[in-house]
Amino acid sequence: MTSVTTLPPATAGLSATALRRVEALVIPLGALVASALIFSVFLLVLGKSPLQFFGLIWTGGFASAFSIQNTLLRSAPLILTGLAFAIPARIGLTVIGAEGALVLGGFMAAAVAIPLVTGGWAPGLGLPLMALAAMLTGAAWIGLVGWLRHYRGVNETIASLLLSYIAIATMNFFVEGPLRDPASANKPSTMPIGELYRVGPIPGTTVHWGLAAGLVLAVALHILMTRTTFGFAARMTGGNVRAAQAQGLPVGFLVVGCCAIAGACAGLAGFFEVAAVHGQANASLVAGYGFTGILVAFLARQNTLAVVPVAVLFGALGASGGLIQRRMEMPDATILVLQGIIFVVLLTAETLYGRIPFLQPRRTGDRT
Repeated sequence: MTSVTTLPPATAGLSATALRRVEALVIPLGALVASALIFSVFLLVLGKSPLQFFGLIWTGGFASAFSIQNTLLRSAPLILTGLAFAIPARIGLTVIGAEGALVLGGFMAAAVAIPLVTGGWAPGLGLPLMALAAMLTGAAWIGLVGWLRHYRGVNETIASLLLSYIAIATMNFFVEGPLRDPASANKPSTMPIGELYRVGPIPGTTVHWGLAAGLVLAVALHILMTRTTFGFAARMTGGNVRAAQAQGLPVGFLVVGCCAIAGACAGLAGFFEVAAVHGQANASLVAGYGFTGILVAFLARQNTLAVVPVAVLFGALGASGGLIQRRMEMPDATILVLQGIIFVVLLTAETLYGRIPFLQPRRTGDRT
């Protein structure tokens, strides 16, 4: 009787950790390729050229300095909403309420700005207060989801979705009622925050500082979740809640804390949408960034650093929508169809983890 260890030729010399990393890269990329092929069939049925379509995505998203800056401008809120989904996912929660936290955070920033502007506060004091109000509002809103999940057993996916609808309705109530600016006749809005309270672009670009904030937060949250005891405890809880409780970990604090961090990220995105893009709160805040952020986080495998390039990819899709509409005479919603296909294929690809033979480490066995 002899004991032997065999490795498949394709993975010989690779550790189990390396194989998991390769798998985490190969499967999402394969899902993107499969989505592109499926969407190409859809275009051919419509009598459109897939090559022209994907060429226009490149042209509209990356082909010039203007298109790159437009892509980065659209990427900024997607980074923050992607983080808002990724952080609770690390603790095992599927929270899809970033859209509501973004809208409510942006509205709160605009509402706080009204007495600041009329009172003549310096922007150096007013802008941090607006950002803080937006982040605290978002943290409280999504933190409530975590509290309901842990202490009352309410499904976090349903709770966060319903709270998003409540947040949007709350914003509409105040924007169309008590806080409506009388000058906004055609589109109900709050009072403009004024140029002094606007967040300007990064020097040398047309991209606002929300992009820089997203990059900083992505790195900071990566360190938090991978290099601190809080992150280790959160990942343990996400792996097995009962085991974490048996070890004496503060599961309730971790759940609510991760949800609050997620809400703060989404609320900050709302602040930048008001202070850097719209200048006031109105229905334009409901742009779908929170829901697209779910797709961004899924494709990034809930890795906070990977959220950044994936957000740039989806920013390019959004930036090219107008060009595709003009050149190919297709509706702007065509990009939403592509995003939907990517989402469905990604969900299907989730079932492939651990099932691709050449990406699995060969176990030691006995052969007689």
